[in-house]
Amino acid sequence: MAMGGSLHQHLKDVPGRLDHRRPRDKPFAEQIVPRHAITLQPGGLLHRLAGGAAEVQVNSLHGQGVDRLADDLVVEATAPDGTVEAVTHRHAPGWLLAVQWHAEVQPGTYPLHAAIFGAFGAACAAFMESRNR
Repeated sequence: MAMGGSLHQHLKDVPGRLDHRRPRDKPFAEQIVPRHAITLQPGGLLHRLAGGAAEVQVNSLHGQGVDRLADDLVVEATAPDGTVEAVTHRHAPGWLLAVQWHAEVQPGTYPLHAAIFGAFGAACAAFMESRNR
């Protein structure tokens, strides 16, 4: 994994972990709905974007997961089975958030998805404004 961490290639095969892959036997609309909760780290970026909520529901469509977190990454959220679901970087020069779920799915339906894209858009606008000065 980039930056010195490592991945579980097949998370479903790791004892004690959920199968985070989408249920392909269901209609697509059912595959992309929230399937499990994530616990947000108090004071973190996601915690703030979620309005201080301790937990939110997210979709789950991934087969891989973090095994060993790279040194400069900070956990923002975890699934009930301990799987890292979101990270930020300690020393990122700008806005950085990585999530395991698909926040691009129906951002108008899920407030956290909309907040993520709103914050990203605001960061892009601020960056462009700083470059134009």
